[in-house]
Amino acid sequence: MKYDALIQQQAKLVFGNKAKADHWLNQPMVGVVGCSRLQAAHTEAGYELVKSELERLSHGFAV
Repeated sequence: MKYDALIQQQAKLVFGNKAKADHWLNQPMVGVVGCSRLQAAHTEAGYELVKSELERLSHGFAV
C-alpha cells in the first residue's frame, strides 16, 4: 500500500490545495529529527502519526 500517496490526498483535502498540502508535508515531523511528514508516511506507523495530525488540524486543533 502506498501510504505516502494516501497521506498526500488527505492533506490536500485538509488544506484545500496541493501546494499548501505539499508545504506542510515537507516540514520536519515534530520529535523525529531529519524526517519530514511525507518521509514518515512511507511506513504504516508513520502514516498513522501524520494522519492523526491531519485529523486534529481538520477539527481546528493546532499540531
